[in-house]
Amino acid sequence: MTILVTGATGTVGHQVVEHLVRRGARVRALVRNPAKADFPAGVDIAAGDLLDPASLRPAFSGVSTLFLLNAVVPDEFTQALIALNLAREAGIERLVYLSVIHSDLYVNVPHFAGKFGVERMIEQSGFSATILRPAYFMSNDLTVREAVFGYGVYPMPVGGKGLAMIDPRDISEIAAIELMRRDQASGLLPLERINLVGPDTLTGTDIAAIWSEVLHRPVVYGGDDTAGFEQTLGKFMPGWMAYDMRLMSERFLSDGMIPGTGDVERLTALLGRPLRSYRAFASEIAAAA
Repeated sequence: MTILVTGATGTVGHQVVEHLVRRGARVRALVRNPAKADFPAGVDIAAGDLLDPASLRPAFSGVSTLFLLNAVVPDEFTQALIALNLAREAGIERLVYLSVIHSDLYVNVPHFAGKFGVERMIEQSGFSATILRPAYFMSNDLTVREAVFGYGVYPMPVGGKGLAMIDPRDISEIAAIELMRRDQASGLLPLERINLVGPDTLTGTDIAAIWSEVLHRPVVYGGDDTAGFEQTLGKFMPGWMAYDMRLMSERFLSDGMIPGTGDVERLTALLGRPLRSYRAFASEIAAAA
């Protein structure tokens, strides 16, 4: 029984591989460049590209369970559909897919809508699947350390509805738990969707207050300027992505990222420990500064 991990060199994917190895799984990691792969001993490394079916067929051969993770890129949707079709072709019936929370609500945001389309294919194709729907990654805020530390401003326009921000380390561990559960089941399990959230739902003001306490100096929330956010992002990322992020932030303002009833309790039980908090994340970053 082999579990194939796509996106294996990224933050979440690499940690998923490590968790699976610690749990005794037989793991194959899909990478574009094997020379740059750095995995625990025993991990089978497969070279492949999600836009190159010929390279994926050998990687998918003999796989029992698939972890599908697609980066936010212009052809993300195409990559995912190719992978799913080839998985069916290879006889893979079990999978865990990393989607996003409120993919069915943020219908105008490109990468949310794309992930919801992938969810629909998974459901209609009859896969035995867990669809993981993570909220905002706490680690996204590593990009604003300079503004927080140097200028006393938390600049992400997250609004006043609140985001149930989650640590990617918790995402990776939950993904590994679900992969093992599906892979080891005696039969095919029904499809499930799981919201991946943190223990607290925080507004922009709440987050600034946490940084103030952690740093022992005032930090203020920078406000809800999504147009300015897009302009700033456009200085170091492609225009399509900056606009995508702006649309996402506008939905933060109008809808938030709110957990469902029982989400926190379900994840706590799954992990067997409390979820990591934003305060703990901020304290860790401050200590390392």
